[in-house]
Amino acid sequence: MGEIEDVYADLDADVSEEEFREAVEEKVEQMGGLADEETAAMLIAHELDESEVSGVADVEPGMEDVEFTAKVTSVGELRTFERDGDDEDEGRVVNVDLADETGSIRVTFWDQLAEGATEELSVGDVIAIKGRPKEGYNGVEVNVSDVDPDADAEVDVQVQDTYRVEDLSLGLSNVNLAGKILDTDEVRTFDRDDGSEGKVSNLTLGDPTGKVRVTMWDGMADRAEELSDGVSVEVVDGYVRERDGALELHVGERGAVEAIDDEIEYSPESTPIETLEIGQTVDISGVVRSADPKRTFDRDDGSEGQVRNVRVQDDTGDVRVALWGPKADKEIAPGDEVALADVEIQDGWQDDIEASAGWQATVTVLDEGDGAPDTGSAAGGDSGGDDENVGLGAFGGDGSDDGDAVSTSEDASASTGGETAASADGGAAAAVAADGEETEFTGTVVQAGDPVVLDDGEETVSVDTDADVRLGQEVTVRGELSDGRIDADDVF
Repeated sequence: MGEIEDVYADLDADVSEEEFREAVEEKVEQMGGLADEETAAMLIAHELDESEVSGVADVEPGMEDVEFTAKVTSVGELRTFERDGDDEDEGRVVNVDLADETGSIRVTFWDQLAEGATEELSVGDVIAIKGRPKEGYNGVEVNVSDVDPDADAEVDVQVQDTYRVEDLSLGLSNVNLAGKILDTDEVRTFDRDDGSEGKVSNLTLGDPTGKVRVTMWDGMADRAEELSDGVSVEVVDGYVRERDGALELHVGERGAVEAIDDEIEYSPESTPIETLEIGQTVDISGVVRSADPKRTFDRDDGSEGQVRNVRVQDDTGDVRVALWGPKADKEIAPGDEVALADVEIQDGWQDDIEASAGWQATVTVLDEGDGAPDTGSAAGGDSGGDDENVGLGAFGGDGSDDGDAVSTSEDASASTGGETAASADGGAAAAVAADGEETEFTGTVVQAGDPVVLDDGEETVSVDTDADVRLGQEVTVRGELSDGRIDADDVF
């Protein structure tokens, strides 16, 4: 055999010997005699070997032409455009989304290939693609130079009309997903490189399989302020991207986020509070024991930040949680059942741990039946701690609202050592009745230890009782007031 035939025999690429020989001759001509046929053949073989990728996930911008086989998951609309220069012909382009077992990718067909793709391709088709990767607006894209059907190839990808959170994977597009709004964020503006202004906002959706952050751009961004927590919505024509190691569902001008009548269930998975350790980013849930007023502070850059502290208790313990930025405006009161996702556990005041709910966190006030955990009596009964100081450390540092140290020191408003701040001198209880009188009080259990603490939204009362009550439960107690506490004869 000749030199070209020898190199071709060792080649593991889907190309005919005639095509290989033509490529070698072209390479010899390009190099102006600097390479003989054998050298040119080896160069072509190396290029062909590099173009073969094992899956969509291996495709990267800057590669030479790549070849891979994948399944069609969506076919976009054929669009036309005016070319620059004297060419009067309209250009044509269509985007097609492909996927294999390793991931998803968008490929772009131009002109005649675009017309053929629009007419011939359908969702579920398996095709072999050749083209050049580049960095596109939504990630890596491939400009297609050649395409062939490959019906014999097996690509284990399920093409779905609708998705659940657990179905999402990097690169998916044309995603329709229904979920319950767990949290919404404010609309933010930014300047693009071309000088124009963009808008972006976020909300978090949950379904029975998990939760996902939804990022809405430009014309869609205002939806975050038009929708409320607890509403069920459907995201239409979203696409999946990755940020800080987590998947997000993005929605642009072509997509939509619409309210629906369906009730979508969401059950948070929570880490027991007693197991929290500094440095973790975790999900926790429980009942709000106390909620402090919102505080504002000045950052080093002159802007104003805000923070609010709440204490959350589950059946293993309690922890102070700092709510930063817009999350400080959440309507949260003692007795509310809450789920907090992606909170950072930090070193707090007096060597206690604290949870910081920054921009990445999700704060959800749970309705009845939303999967709130069973938050029975806390271990040890009295887990109030010392709430005389609130916030994360002292004012100072850089003053950012991503969980850096801030102090909002004020008088305590939560239970302390088994007594409420108001009841130290008979405060709230005295407002109910005088010592020695029979009284009746209805409120939500915000402490299930000894004593039980009830809150009705205006007053907080300590109760001596052996009754089995749980956090978040609304109860009525009847008994004699003594030293600022109700010695309950009846609990119902």
